Amino acid sequence: MTTAAVLVGYAVVVGALVPSLLSRAAWAHRAPVLAVFAWQGLMVTFVFTATLAVYHLLLADHHVHGGLVGLLSACGLAVGAPWAGPVPSLPQALALATPAAIVLLPLGWLVACSWRARRARQRHLDLLTLVGDPTPEYGATVVDHTTPAVYCLPGRHCRVVITRGALDALSEEQLWAVLAHERAHIDGRHHLLHLLADAFSRAFPGLPLARHAKEQTALLVEMIADDRALRLHPRETLATAMCEVAAGRVPPVALGAGGAGALVRLRRVLTPQPRPHRATSLGVVAATVVAPLLPLVVACGP
Repeated sequence: MTTAAVLVGYAVVVGALVPSLLSRAAWAHRAPVLAVFAWQGLMVTFVFTATLAVYHLLLADHHVHGGLVGLLSACGLAVGAPWAGPVPSLPQALALATPAAIVLLPLGWLVACSWRARRARQRHLDLLTLVGDPTPEYGATVVDHTTPAVYCLPGRHCRVVITRGALDALSEEQLWAVLAHERAHIDGRHHLLHLLADAFSRAFPGLPLARHAKEQTALLVEMIADDRALRLHPRETLATAMCEVAAGRVPPVALGAGGAGALVRLRRVLTPQPRPHRATSLGVVAATVVAPLLPLVVACGP
């Protein structure tokens, strides 16, 4: 029971306490790639910890299996591992399905969200075939709409879309700046990060980690794309372009240059901050790598 209590406490810390601290961390917006890595690590850690905690709460006291080795054996993941007790009964087998469901639930939602997003993107691509005008000059599709907007449809058949309103509102240099932002989304496969956070939030609705991870991931990937665009374009150019397209609405499955947290990003672009100290970055990486291993160490203990 001590092991179960430790794991439950660790799951509470990871799922409820750490997310609020990480979402307010000063270094996160200065190193968005590192921050995304930290959020992904927290989600993996929570799944591991919750799975092991439920296993120990439901089965360990019945001595059905011997610790983590017993759990892996029951799941068929440790071939030839010794059993610590008799073959589980039907109620015990059903109880074993509960920790397995904690792992399978986010995986199932990931498959479902991926399928839905792919269908939605395909419908939008079919629509662009009818109403869009391919523009090789910009490597994009132009849509006859007065509201300034620039966005991309990621995935296998990626597409960058520009409205006529954006072409009228943006200068040539501003347009190339937002195009660089959109291509950064495509090259970085940022839609996959959105999918992971969305699937986790649907698997664990109401969990603070799920809410914060989804919100922060959406903001951080926009910051990553901003940084990529700033490698080639001046800050004032990108900031002005962001203001022009900030009001443009884009499809839910698209990533737009206006994007999440436009005001926060605008301040960040115009007021650059130094990157976190190397010691801070190494500490975050180390903590992110170690965090999912701690519950395994606890579960493997005597």
